[in-house]
Amino acid sequence: MNKLRVELEPSFILHTWIYRDTSLIVELFTQEYGRVPVVARGARGRKSWQGLLQPFLPVFTSWSGKEELMSLHTIEQNGVPYWLTGRKLLSGFYLNELLMRLLHRFDPHPELFEHYIETLKQLAQSAEEEYVLRLFEKRLLDELGYGLVLQHEALSDVAIEEQSYYRFEPQQGLIKVGNEAYLAPNVFAGKILLAVAQENLTETELPAAKRLMRLALNELLGNKPLKTRELFAVPGSSN
Repeated sequence: MNKLRVELEPSFILHTWIYRDTSLIVELFTQEYGRVPVVARGARGRKSWQGLLQPFLPVFTSWSGKEELMSLHTIEQNGVPYWLTGRKLLSGFYLNELLMRLLHRFDPHPELFEHYIETLKQLAQSAEEEYVLRLFEKRLLDELGYGLVLQHEALSDVAIEEQSYYRFEPQQGLIKVGNEAYLAPNVFAGKILLAVAQENLTETELPAAKRLMRLALNELLGNKPLKTRELFAVPGSSN
């Protein structure tokens, strides 16, 4: 495998682990290379690096090596940090955990990178948190190739009707059901599905959109729950 060297790549820190006595393993989310693991050798002894190896801070990173584990050479600030506090901070960690769990290493998603920046910006500016998270989840699914088909029924071109109800099957899509089934957790009103498709959700539609996104994401996450969801396991949770 050829050795790769990258200079001044726009990046964010997703997560860090202690590695040996003085180093860290750092998971980067980069603009052109996707999720990249690097070793920051001696990072815990470098005061100049300690303030930069933080989440939600745009940085430039330079690294080289083979894909199994690259070596971080330099890190420089690339803008002001996105200050998240309280539940917004947990929402930011939720975004990072989704990227860690669902993105393959060295699989580039430049459009998702830009949407991640926009999502952090909106969270920092006190935008509607629930809407911002649902939109990020939807676009993440699109980028991964698991985008939700919400305008027509599964295996047909029959359009979704606002007044009808549909069962969501992650492996298939939407299947029309009788109105008496509307209380089932995987059944949604056509109005909700079309609003999600158009990314135009009102406050009353957000709980159902959250339920839909969770069903879709759980199919990819498997049996291992997200740690950030456990932290949100209180009334008024956001994800």
